[in-house]
Amino acid sequence: MSPLPPLVGLETARLDWTTNEAGQASPLSTRFDDVYFSRHEGRAETEHVFLTGNDLPRRFAGWQADRPFVIGETGFGTGLNLLCAWACFDAHASSDARLHLVSTERYPLSRDELERALSAWPDLARRAGCLIRQWPEPVAGVHRLWLDKRVTLDLHFGDAAERLALLEGRVDAWFLDGFAPSKNPEMWRPELFAAMAARSRPGASFATFTCAGVVKRGLAEAGFSWRKVPGIGRKREMLAGDIASPPADTRRERAPWFTPPPPRPTRHVAVIGAGIAGASAAASLARRGVAVTLIDRFDRAELGTTHLQGALYVKLAVETNLQSRAYLAGLLYSRRWLAHLDPQQALWRPSGVLQLALSEKDQARQASFLANHPLPESVVSRLDAESASLAAGIRVEAPALDYPNAAWVKPLELCAHLARTPGVGFRRGEVTELVGGEAGWTLTLAGGERIEADQVVVATASEAARFDQTAALPLQPVRGQVSQLALPEGAPALGRVICAGGYVPPAADGVLNFGATYAPGDTDPAEREEDHAANLAELERGLPHFVAALRQAGAGLSPQQLTGRVGVRAASPDKSPYCGPVPDTEAWQEDYAALAKDATRVTHIPGRHHQGLWISAAHGSRGLASAPLCAELIASRICDEPLPLEWPLVDHLHPGRRVIRDLIRGQHPAS
Repeated sequence: MSPLPPLVGLETARLDWTTNEAGQASPLSTRFDDVYFSRHEGRAETEHVFLTGNDLPRRFAGWQADRPFVIGETGFGTGLNLLCAWACFDAHASSDARLHLVSTERYPLSRDELERALSAWPDLARRAGCLIRQWPEPVAGVHRLWLDKRVTLDLHFGDAAERLALLEGRVDAWFLDGFAPSKNPEMWRPELFAAMAARSRPGASFATFTCAGVVKRGLAEAGFSWRKVPGIGRKREMLAGDIASPPADTRRERAPWFTPPPPRPTRHVAVIGAGIAGASAAASLARRGVAVTLIDRFDRAELGTTHLQGALYVKLAVETNLQSRAYLAGLLYSRRWLAHLDPQQALWRPSGVLQLALSEKDQARQASFLANHPLPESVVSRLDAESASLAAGIRVEAPALDYPNAAWVKPLELCAHLARTPGVGFRRGEVTELVGGEAGWTLTLAGGERIEADQVVVATASEAARFDQTAALPLQPVRGQVSQLALPEGAPALGRVICAGGYVPPAADGVLNFGATYAPGDTDPAEREEDHAANLAELERGLPHFVAALRQAGAGLSPQQLTGRVGVRAASPDKSPYCGPVPDTEAWQEDYAALAKDATRVTHIPGRHHQGLWISAAHGSRGLASAPLCAELIASRICDEPLPLEWPLVDHLHPGRRVIRDLIRGQHPAS
């Protein structure tokens, strides 16, 4: 597996602003001493070089594929190229066509400077506003943005060549952009052109403003054919071309079992389970025009008012690992996703989260984490006890990590909202059997009813391994009980979600939620008084002054006076979710049996899967941070799109990883 670049915050662009004769300001990079776009004809240049150079008006008009048209770009800059391509797509493509843009950027602009740069084109203001509102934090990695129902943008923050080498997806047309080769030679290097070629579909085109020799040689060596074509304005010539036969993807030669299954025609998907994993998967698929039947034993819309709140936050490892990378990407995605899905904040609040360090060991761990991960303070920072108290709105006795963009969510109401996504039909029932065939899948319900679907997503938490095809995936049920307290008038208010051994969000609708217990292997749904006592003890351990203030206000803080809710989560042995195609375990054991004797004896057979069967499970207590991004990953794979995570993270989440581990260790898979 190729190592991922460090998980860090990126240095943002350094700009100087110049004004033309018409009074329009345009940005210049002081780092590269080059402009982002021409002061006089920047938009016309973009349209001529990248849109006309790739023949996009004609190609958009004729696009009939079920998958989206994919544009790859080296150097997002101000986003002008994106906005022009989006406008061109809207003008020429059919109403059911979709556009997917993948763009790299090493030095992203700040949100304010992005808005200032794009203000030069008022007719693009609506599109620019969609981009600006979702503009991500400058953190290395992939950031998926929903621009509108038909247009998706994946921003890959980091070095262009590195990011494209990590891209899981294929491109139809390239915008080979960036500061001039003489100004930024580090970008225009052989590794970039090789990564472009490897991520291209057969016949993928490219266009670029430059005719520099290093570019022509690099493109040719990577397999692109190029030609000079007329430029625009003072650029008399530019380059355009294509690649007829891209190189084979060799990244999984050492792990062929993770080779993804080929795409298959899909009109209807059945999603089993209407919790956060299933409901978000159903919504992601429906957004792409796929008809979805969402199946569950009960309808969350009938639950009424539950007052239940969940915390959107993560606990990251001191040393960078794949699990932490996946969870941080999920946290950042969920935050943008919620803001886009529910801008009125009826289902969530961006309260931020404080993670208290109650012991010297916890404090040392947090300090080491920050030393290893220089992330922006807008993502995470360390507060001393005094500053943490100000953020919390209540006195705390310990320093903390502050995640200012984290949140709390009403999970059951969110699931009901997702289940109402246009294109999702809800069916109440229990699936007892799955039978796959060449034409798709047949699902049998407990009453004997059958549902036919092209593909199936299993998202039933601890029950996800109940089917014959999924039985080999080890899943552990984990019972958790949350306590709820109706607050009296005058009770103190929290300003953040507070996490230590448990969690407590700011009260919603006059009810305080806190907990939760953690009981592996326990599936008892009954509420327990001793669990309320444990939750109270944990709350007082972390926030003694808050509990004292609650008592002073007359709150009924005894286990007998509390109500609560019980849920059974699911966890994998390595505590990472299962997200992806379901492996044919018996076939893997046969194909890769040599691993049991020698872990280096790799049989180069692509992994065999139950075609059209997917799973999103084992999200544990961090499902709000992982399930929505996993939903996008599965929907993107089903719909043959670029994925919202780097390929090593996709492989890390693969449901078959445990099968390979057990083979190497000579263990039998769990049943």
